[in-house]
Amino acid sequence: MDTWLIVLLVVVAVVVLALVGLALAKRSRVAGARRREQQRAQAREHLEEARLRGVQAEKEQALAEEQAARARRERAEVEERTRLAEQEARQRAEAAREHASAADKLRAEAERLAPGLADRHADRHADGHPGRTAEGTEGSTRL
Repeated sequence: MDTWLIVLLVVVAVVVLALVGLALAKRSRVAGARRREQQRAQAREHLEEARLRGVQAEKEQALAEEQAARARRERAEVEERTRLAEQEARQRAEAAREHASAADKLRAEAERLAPGLADRHADRHADGHPGRTAEGTEGSTRL
C-alpha cells in the first residue's frame, strides 16, 4: 500500500472518530438540557404544590384560631351563666332564710299572744285541710 493511502485512511479514521465524538458530545448536551428542563418542570410543580399547601395551611390555621376563639367565648358565656345562676340561688336561699326567720318570729308572737293556739293551728294544717280541725269541724283560721 502506498503511503498516501495509509495517511488518507488515518485521516479519514481520525475525522470519523472526531465526528462520532462530536455527535456523542452533542447528544450528551441535548440529554443534559432535556434532563435540566425536566428538573425545572418538576421544580415548578413542587413550587406550585408548596404554594397551594401554604395557602391551605394558612386557611386551616385561621379556622383553628377561629374555632379556639369560639370555644373561649362559649366557655366565658357558660361561666357567666353559671355565675348568675349561683348568684340567683344564693339570693333565693337568703330570701328563704328571711321568710323562715319572719315565720319563726310570727309563730313566737302568736304563741305569746295566745298560748297553745299555734299547736292547734299546726294540727289543722297537718291533715291537709286548712280551716278544719283534726276532728273534722270547721274552725277559724284567724289569729
